[in-house]
Amino acid sequence: QVQLVESGGGLVTPGGSLRLSCAASGSIYSVNTMGWYRQAPGKQRELVATIRAGDNINYADSVEGRFTISRDNANNTVYLQMDSLKPEDTGVYYCYAMIARPARVGSYYNYWGQGTQVTVSS
Repeated sequence: QVQLVESGGGLVTPGGSLRLSCAASGSIYSVNTMGWYRQAPGKQRELVATIRAGDNINYADSVEGRFTISRDNANNTVYLQMDSLKPEDTGVYYCYAMIARPARVGSYYNYWGQGTQVTVSS
């Protein structure tokens, strides 16, 4: 079984910083894309940033220049450094990973973390 465990959410004031972490564990052959999505109350879940196995990175326009996604391949961990936070960044942040299982090499499955709350408020 595969688990994604997020940490690092919390309450910050506008302009502050927060660092999210997500570690994938369990029966994993390889991890392709990892990333972060977020969902504000009453809104649809939206992409924040993704990072592929070759470090190819994609950011949402709303966060580019303020957020930095990175990964630790040895520990199957993805990070999201969030700087210059704005109230509109508030939401539940979900870790995402596309993972190949040992018994199904070449077939990738999507996994999601439980979510961590990020609140930006004065």
